[in-house]
Amino acid sequence: MNKLAPSILAADFAALGEEVKRVENAGAQYLHIDVMDGSFVPSLSLGFPVIEAIRKNSVMVFDVHLMINDPDRYIQAFVDAGADIITVHAEACTHLNRTVAAIRETGVKAGVALNPATPLTELDYILEDVDMVLLMTVNPGFGGQKYIESCTRKIRELRKMIDERGLETDIEVDGGIKLNNVKTVLDAGANIIVAGSAVFSGDAKKNVQDFLKALGEA
Repeated sequence: MNKLAPSILAADFAALGEEVKRVENAGAQYLHIDVMDGSFVPSLSLGFPVIEAIRKNSVMVFDVHLMINDPDRYIQAFVDAGADIITVHAEACTHLNRTVAAIRETGVKAGVALNPATPLTELDYILEDVDMVLLMTVNPGFGGQKYIESCTRKIRELRKMIDERGLETDIEVDGGIKLNNVKTVLDAGANIIVAGSAVFSGDAKKNVQDFLKALGEA
């Protein structure tokens, strides 16, 4: 089933609670929460207190994307804050298998993210152990970037890899996804769509409903 994950990185932080409730009431299934450390990526964003605060008023799946170095240090803290899925970057983990195992041991789902230029071979010996693969379709760290067209082929190749292994792993895509290219991404094999500015710019309720319609038609 295709799902929409609005990214709160693009929300109005002065009214974050209202923004979250708006997209939830409009039908969004997931909430994508970007955590950035200023080291793995240049920006800083969102910590435990923010996640804890919005968790109290939302039943959406909290899809926590850790763009941080050495994420093992904080796995339990993000689980305690309310994460339902924790995704770590292959590029940021010294021992990826160990990190994925540590996430799964907490009882939440585990995801692995790859930057646009990181090859799918990074997943060869971990794919069976993860619930989701997040393919970045922009270079991480900033919102509002343009979708990197070559990533469509990468999505298609990952879908083939998953199908050939008989897995049910979700493919999430994040970066530059808008209504005018979401069908391309879905047709390539993605089933969880992260959208930030395309949701929160303008009428968020209508934007969510337009995305859900597109996801339902794919």
